[in-house]
Amino acid sequence: MGGWAKRLHFASRAVMDSVLSPYDLGSTQWYVLYVLVNDGLTTQRDLARLLAVERATLSGVVAALVRKGLVDQATDRADQRRRVLRVTDAGRELWETLPDPTALILTLAFGDADPAELETARRVLQAAVERLTAHLAKGSGK
Repeated sequence: MGGWAKRLHFASRAVMDSVLSPYDLGSTQWYVLYVLVNDGLTTQRDLARLLAVERATLSGVVAALVRKGLVDQATDRADQRRRVLRVTDAGRELWETLPDPTALILTLAFGDADPAELETARRVLQAAVERLTAHLAKGSGK
């Protein structure tokens, strides 16, 4: 089952990247814009946690979005160690023209699936993630 979950992730990401490549965006860049457009001002640290990516990886993604003029990055006035991100006007304009790759992926992957089976699959995967996360939170490697 884990192998199929991984293959679904990779196939979904490939479709997402193919949809976004004409806009010179990658999937993680899209997710950063999604959060900033929908949630507003966000710290880079919170964004890394939310997207479950390494801070170093996110730093490169954010730097690319800043170079493209899609995101502004500033030092937090309350804590000089933190960086605060916001979408620029150009980033918002681009966002409004982007297709929604997640809707396409859901339609392609699950469009003809039985809703009851999808709900069962969602519950099983959610429970598995919660159990694994709880195990890690205990600090146990065994």
